[in-house]
Amino acid sequence: MTDKKGTKVPTSRFARLSKLGSLAAKVAGNVMLEGAKQVSKGQSPKLDQLVLQPRNIEQLADKLSHLRGAAMKLGQLLSMDGGDLLPEDLSQLLAKLRADAQPMLHKQLVQLLEQEWGTQWVDNFSHFELRPFASASIGQVHLAYDEQVKKLAVKVQYPGVKASIGSDVDNLVTLLRISGLLPQQLDLTPLFEEAKQQLIAEADYEQEAEYVAAYRAKLTTDKFTLPKVNTEISNGNILVMSYVEGVDIDQTVDLSQACRDNIATSLIDLFFKELFDFCLMQTDPNFANYRYQQDSQKIGLLDFGATRKIPVHISEGYKALIAAGADNDETAMYQGAKKIGFFNQDIDPEYLSKVLKLFALACEPIRASSEYDFGQSDLAQKIKHTGMSINKDKSEWHTPPVDALFIHRKLAGLYLLATKLKAKVNVNQLFAPYRGL
Repeated sequence: MTDKKGTKVPTSRFARLSKLGSLAAKVAGNVMLEGAKQVSKGQSPKLDQLVLQPRNIEQLADKLSHLRGAAMKLGQLLSMDGGDLLPEDLSQLLAKLRADAQPMLHKQLVQLLEQEWGTQWVDNFSHFELRPFASASIGQVHLAYDEQVKKLAVKVQYPGVKASIGSDVDNLVTLLRISGLLPQQLDLTPLFEEAKQQLIAEADYEQEAEYVAAYRAKLTTDKFTLPKVNTEISNGNILVMSYVEGVDIDQTVDLSQACRDNIATSLIDLFFKELFDFCLMQTDPNFANYRYQQDSQKIGLLDFGATRKIPVHISEGYKALIAAGADNDETAMYQGAKKIGFFNQDIDPEYLSKVLKLFALACEPIRASSEYDFGQSDLAQKIKHTGMSINKDKSEWHTPPVDALFIHRKLAGLYLLATKLKAKVNVNQLFAPYRGL
């Protein structure tokens, strides 16, 4: 249950642009003030350091939290765990947006519910909690009970989010460009355009309901439990589902080693199934998207808004890349990466070697002949160090394939969870069925 004070979500494009405009003015003012201080001390300030001072970081995160929607979601996408696309300082700034957004005011929420369901909307429930138990970039989630007193999770989209996606992304990108936080020579246009499409998809709750149904059909194992969607009262802006009980997945750190191993093994196995069998992947690795039911030992899968269809050539490319990484074969890794869409531009041999080293590091758990001990591994630090060394030479930066960003984000999140749980997983065995296919 969130205890954050509600705030009104700006719904018009003008109101949302004004929020970003006032933010730009504050950032510029802080830059000039801090710059003048440093000059008076005989120092030579750099623009990016002035922009990334703590005061500006706090104001940017706070303003985007008030906006919700695309501006906040784009910040989250750019701060992907394990992503080495952006400078470390900017990644740290945007990472502040991973925290929950501020909820809507109760008055605004009721107006929205009446708009969607009519003034008698309460007749759909025996009880409805106006205070959300979770808030994020696109919407907030409320606890409710139906007439049979069955527990429900009601996902309500913030007003104005869907209509503002294009302008919010464009306005935020402009702000980041002007501030100098985004490298001028790096063409991120494909990423930003894809971010718009991803956000439009996430804002379509009817499509999310279809993805829930697809996963329910594809997951024949009893290791997972998924919500059931009430299609009678759900629509494009409100998603009503059965409530999935359990504890947040990162709260299982004190369970037995066998239990923690089973959790990490099941989720990494699901990742391979999504990538190679389903060609459909829920790409958001947020720990809040998983729950664990200790009595049944099942993992609850909660949020399918960030689900993506994986093109067959991408799936096949990753099969080749991971197999090559498992064999530590750089030539085959290069060929697999080319299938995915990497290295389509002329690349310096030294830069290429570093990127292939990064791929090889990501495959380290697969090269282990038995269980890989994530708890004793410094893999995350090695990947981060290699990524930072790649970032140092800005002239060599290239925009990776968009699908790859989301896939890497998911895998990095699973590695992070396995490390937090100190799990031991035979990743080689999980990947074995897909080798040579």
